[in-house]
Amino acid sequence: MKLSEITVKDVTEYLRLDEEEYSETAMNAIMTAARQYILNYTGLTAAEADEKEDFYIAFMVLCQDMHDNRSMYVDKNNVNKVVESILGMHCVNLL
Repeated sequence: MKLSEITVKDVTEYLRLDEEEYSETAMNAIMTAARQYILNYTGLTAAEADEKEDFYIAFMVLCQDMHDNRSMYVDKNNVNKVVESILGMHCVNLL
């Protein structure tokens, strides 16, 4: 599935959340942050990222981490190893 096609429903089903357990506004913010994190980490455009099917898992893991911890990553020492492995394979900004 393409990053641009993932919906709030997809994420909340992955996180196993009932409707009363989340705010759509908060979930949209988490999804936006996860997408932007992927793009910034890899240096890919949104169109290029859409071509990487394995970003689905990285995206979902990021959303779950952000939802569970209610915090964002501020340094690379806190990156989930699954996310780091998947995104690292596609980095184009290796400076």
